Amino acid sequence: MSEIPMVEIAEGFGGTLSLGRRPVVLSIDMMRSYFDPDSPLCLPSTASLESAGRVVEAARENQVPVVHTRVEFGAGGVDGGLFIRKVPALMRLVGKNPLNEIMPQVAPQPDELVITKQYASAFFGTSLVSTLQANGIDTIMILGVSTSGCVRATAVDALQYGFTAVVVRDAVGDREPGPHEANLYDIQAKYAEVIDEAAAITYLESR
Repeated sequence: MSEIPMVEIAEGFGGTLSLGRRPVVLSIDMMRSYFDPDSPLCLPSTASLESAGRVVEAARENQVPVVHTRVEFGAGGVDGGLFIRKVPALMRLVGKNPLNEIMPQVAPQPDELVITKQYASAFFGTSLVSTLQANGIDTIMILGVSTSGCVRATAVDALQYGFTAVVVRDAVGDREPGPHEANLYDIQAKYAEVIDEAAAITYLESR
């Protein structure tokens, strides 16, 4: 995915959040639906998946916990509300099926938490915030898809719940470079730190 040149962040925005000592890696919706060419949700590249795989492996090697999310709706999309009406392609995620399976590159290990969600933010309608708080987590490293949707929504909620969020630029992806870059710019300006894969791995190794 080609990058759009970033404009300078305006004065008064883009302050620096210090990354903490108790991070978690949060892998968002890295499901087959976003990487299968026959899926209406398929992204144009697997680069974010490959990067996410390397970050997840680094977390495991350094005893940093990894949490995964996936999407699954009840019969007929009954729990999808207006979201599934606005994005009819989400009907492909009704019930447990191959399209909402997590990809092998980031597949959960037996001791890793998998949260099933129905909406964009990993926090909305889930036990994520109480789980992280109970485990003393202070920093959330966000990977996954899509940058303009679930990644952004989760980064915003992380800030609002008092966690430092860090989005790994190489390990998130979107349908087009425009929304991808625009949302990374806005996330850095207002909600989280945006870093590259190398910096993410260095941080995990320092834990």
